[in-house]
Formats: sequence, C-alpha cells, structure tokens
Amino acid sequence: MPDQSTILSLPLIAPSQAQKHVTMNEALRLLDVVVQLAVEDRTRTAPPASPVTGARHIVAAAPTGAWVGQAGRIALWEGTAWAFFAPLAGWRAFVAAEGALATFDGAGWTTLADGPLVVGQVGVSASPDATNRLAVSSPAILLNHAGAGHQVKINKAAATDTASLLYQSGFSGRAEMGLAGTDDFSVKVSANGASFVTALQINRTSGQVALPAGAAITGTVTGTAVVQSTTDVTAGRLLTTVAGPAQAFRRGNILGTVSQSGGVPTGAVIEQGTNANGRYARYADGTQICWHTLAGLPVVTTAEGSLFVSAEATWTFPIAFSTAPSPSGSVNATTARWLNLRAGGTTTALARVFSPVSDATALSAAVMAVGRWF
Repeated sequence: MPDQSTILSLPLIAPSQAQKHVTMNEALRLLDVVVQLAVEDRTRTAPPASPVTGARHIVAAAPTGAWVGQAGRIALWEGTAWAFFAPLAGWRAFVAAEGALATFDGAGWTTLADGPLVVGQVGVSASPDATNRLAVSSPAILLNHAGAGHQVKINKAAATDTASLLYQSGFSGRAEMGLAGTDDFSVKVSANGASFVTALQINRTSGQVALPAGAAITGTVTGTAVVQSTTDVTAGRLLTTVAGPAQAFRRGNILGTVSQSGGVPTGAVIEQGTNANGRYARYADGTQICWHTLAGLPVVTTAEGSLFVSAEATWTFPIAFSTAPSPSGSVNATTARWLNLRAGGTTTALARVFSPVSDATALSAAVMAVGRWF
C-alpha cells in the first residue's frame, strides 16, 4: 500500500498505525492549503516582513531570502515558518491583488490578462452566431487610445471583397461606407436594404472624388475655402479667382452670356441665341457656330460651261465673328445640286447653287459657319 495519495500526495494511514491522528492532521493541513485556493499576490520575490498566520502567496521568479528556490510554489506562513507546496498543472488560485483567477500550466501561473484570449464567439448582452461572432448590445462602445492614438482596422482578403461599415435600420442596410467590392473608397445608400446607390467614390490611385448620382446645392455656398490668386489659370481648377470674384459653375449658370477679358473667360460656359438670320452657339473657349436654313435661293438658269448657276445670295450671320469663319452647307433638293458657300467677311457668307440642268424652282439650303468670337 502506498504512503501518499496519487494526486495531492496526501499522507495515508497505514494499517495498525499508531498515532493515526498525526497522519490525518497532516493530510487535513495540506487540504486546508489547496482547497478553495486563494493567495494574496503572485509578484513577490521575497517574503513580507510581518506576515499573518495563514497568509498564502505564489512565489515569483528569482526569489530571495526564505523563499530561495521556491519559485512558482505556494508559500504558506504557519505562524513560525514558511511552508511550500508545489502545484500541479491545472491548479487554479484566486489572486486577491489582481482580482483574477490564475491557472498553473505546469511551468507558471497565468491569468487571462497575461496573454491573448482566443474564443470562438463572444457576446456582450447579446447572442453571437456563426457570422456575427462578436455581438454587443450597448448604448455606446468606447475604443480608447493606448499611447498617442487609436486605429480601427477592417481588412479584406482580395480587392473584389468587401471591407466596410454598414449602417442598418431595423437590421436592414441603409448606408455603407468603405471598400465595397473594390479598392476605391465609396459611400452608398439604400432605401430598401437590397439595392444601393453610390453617392460618393474616391479613386484609390488619383484621389479624385466622383459623385455618380450628382450633387444638389440647396443653400448658399460662401467662404474662402477654394481661393486662388488673380493670375491662377491652372487647368482643371474647380474654382479660381481671375481678375475678379470667384465663380463656381453649376446647372444654373453654365448657360448664359459668355465674355472674356484679355483672352480669359469671365462669363458663362455656353451662350445660345436665335434671330431671323439663324441660330448660334458661343463657347467660353472662343469657338462660335452659326447655322440657318437659307430659303428662296435664286433660280439656277445661267449657263456657265457645262453647268447652270444661280445668282449669288447673301447669308447674314445671326451674330458676328471676330474673323472670317469657315462656312459649309448643302442644297435641299431631290436631284443633283451643289452649293458653293464662301465667307464674305465676319458678318456674311455668299451662296451660289450649281446644277447640271436649268432649273427655275427656288431652292433652300442648310448652311453653317464655324469660327471664333474672340
């Protein structure tokens, strides 16, 4: 028969043993130490100066004094001397100084705070599931800094996957921001949680911002957030100051009166108009286009070589060019007719019709002139 128990090494009473109470009391003494095990701390390397009877400590690494060579063991002050007990793997002790439960793994004592906690699911006042492995039901969540700052990181496996924040109403998606199916940052909104509209997208390479659904300004835009010098003509500027107040273009002022100062546009982007002489379009870059249906052309009855020609007709432009433009046109006829159109200056073009046969029928022509207004 063995002298000690297998697990806790408690002394066993031998058959016909005298003074059995000695062995029994020693076993109870050991049980008194390890059952409902609680210690004061686990960081001391030297015994306290004035311990109370029954005080228990887990001896820290590299101990000194009366604790030399007892690292990791449980030290018990029995009133006159220290007694030491070697733990077995799996023992647990409540550490009062930390308010935590420490476990002996065969090499040392550790608490949950000593290393990474890896669990399958966690719920805080909520029930996690296979998809939402972390579930929190709370009025607010605080993620505080440790050091100078704090980052929240959302990672995805590939560019076509999603890393985003989804805002829900009644557990139905209404807005999403992040990398949704691409590496470009986007903000999307939804009315039903099924179909989403991209409101904003930022190109990952150029940083350019796109508003695929458009933008509407219902109030007044003021301030000096985008102001350049009076000589700034940098291509691609959304808003510049050039010899006058800044101008932001929108649907309400793209069309209007174009103007310029020293070759620099100062008015609207496009100007359009019409009168008895036709229609015209002026553009802020100086381009001008005039067009018209020139009716009642002279009859083609004058022989000139193998062709018959009409008298010359004058088309007065609906608005003048700055230099003679390039005119062109075609005759509205069911048989072969040719139109010759030449600039007569900055305000007119001259038209003649050619035909293989004499024709006393008055014709019309579609005419156009392209040039510059400054």
